[in-house]
Amino acid sequence: MIGLLFLLSCQEEVILDLRNQERVPIIEASWTDNPSLNRVKITYPRDYYDTLENEIINDAEVWVSNLTSGEEIPFSFSEDFRRYLPRRYFAGRRGDSYQLTVKLGDRIFQSEGTLLHPPSLDSITYQFREERLFSDEGYYLTVFGKIPFIEDNYYRVRITRNDTLLSGRQDYLLFDDTFGTSILDNGFELNGFTFRAGDRVKLELFRLNRSAFDFLNDLVNLLFNDGGLFSPPPQNPRSNIRVVQGPGRVEGYFKVASVLSETVIIAGDQ
Repeated sequence: MIGLLFLLSCQEEVILDLRNQERVPIIEASWTDNPSLNRVKITYPRDYYDTLENEIINDAEVWVSNLTSGEEIPFSFSEDFRRYLPRRYFAGRRGDSYQLTVKLGDRIFQSEGTLLHPPSLDSITYQFREERLFSDEGYYLTVFGKIPFIEDNYYRVRITRNDTLLSGRQDYLLFDDTFGTSILDNGFELNGFTFRAGDRVKLELFRLNRSAFDFLNDLVNLLFNDGGLFSPPPQNPRSNIRVVQGPGRVEGYFKVASVLSETVIIAGDQ
């Protein structure tokens, strides 16, 4: 205790120079079997003290290649969506492998992933619960299904409530097969999400590659890092995108995933 008090009493405020010394592109790319989710966003981060949004990059060359069939899908920048979208409505094919290529000036970045087959999603139920310790009053969803795979079990559940995507740090629900693959067999209660009667809830279940799962897991850890005395030093999530030509580095990730989607309206009578 005396040593801890000594450490606290000897803290000195240090002003760090957090201005960006290198323009590092951030790539956020999604390729799925749902055409409406296929997009690529490329930005440059602002200085730490800058209050403006990240700078959008709109002059890159972007394409996704099907490594199984050899087909190439070019993307174009959309001013409306501020992202790169496939030039034609295109869905990834389950079981095929894909490669993202981004050409930015004289630099080229690439990443690969396989569009894995999804598990089964049988039903979604909901039940009202009174307020409990650490749990709010409201309706809670339970998801039923089956995971038949013995490997590559990396998943994300994404929730949209009344057309609003829940994207806070507490809303990233990730799971793997650390404790087996029977999580959906007897019902997986999403106890981190509370709903009210009349809510329209869309649930999306993504089956990810390990590298995308690791990136998201690192991101969640970073979002919950409070910078306290006993917190690990913050660091960027592990990117699964690499530099194949040119100088510098790149951040971000390429998500190749199958996705199952179900919508339920909380009627308030359960």
